Amino acid sequence: MTTAANRPVRIGLQLQPQHADYAAIRRAASEAEELGVDIVFNWDHFYPLYGDPVGKHFECWTMLGAWAESTTRVEIGALVTCNSYRNPELLADMARTVDHISGGRLILGIGSGWFEKDYTEYGYEFGTAGGRLDALAESLPRIEKRLAELNPAPTRKIPVLIGGGGEKKTLRLVAEHADIWHGFGDVEIASRKVRILDQHCADVGRDPAEIERSVGVRGNPEDSGDGLLNAGITMFTVAEGGPDYDLSTLRKWIAWRDAQQS
Repeated sequence: MTTAANRPVRIGLQLQPQHADYAAIRRAASEAEELGVDIVFNWDHFYPLYGDPVGKHFECWTMLGAWAESTTRVEIGALVTCNSYRNPELLADMARTVDHISGGRLILGIGSGWFEKDYTEYGYEFGTAGGRLDALAESLPRIEKRLAELNPAPTRKIPVLIGGGGEKKTLRLVAEHADIWHGFGDVEIASRKVRILDQHCADVGRDPAEIERSVGVRGNPEDSGDGLLNAGITMFTVAEGGPDYDLSTLRKWIAWRDAQQS
């Protein structure tokens, strides 16, 4: 079962907070909003993932608080928060706070974490991939519980986005907890992941139509957009890094989105 017929096509932009001054990042977020993007994401790392390994880099959630004030329409969020870096109750409180600052525009993106340098340099235990997924499974109910207890409550049911493509554990967690799934891959890979996610939903008694499906994209939408849409993907996210944020690819995907809806 796919959801493409029931959801609007949405375009996201991941502004990777690396190799750039913050002023450039802020300008890019504002430009993307003016262009009509639906969501602006950053990521949750402490060092660049490519290029100069000790190049310029900024922290995720501090930036989201600033974006909550500097933007007015777009949804904002991390693609994705690393579960290992913050106590789940604290993360819930942070999310609720940014939700209020933004007037109800936060998406709580979360994943199990993978970038070992972040862990070792900042004093977190890296452990194993399985152990980090188990920790995420333990954290998600705690986050949900804390969000329900906070005063004031969030302005809305904050959408939870879970990133990752693990077929046994991650997609099961998506079926149990997420409003949005985000993954990577071509049409064939995305189609497979969607089928597996649908089966997990059936196994836990969840309507798969409740979960928005998202993938990272690059290049021209004419090459993959229709195929991904037919596979049930309705959110398409372009990633751009600093120092200069070239939004030409984003413009193409926004135009493609608009053509789907005309």
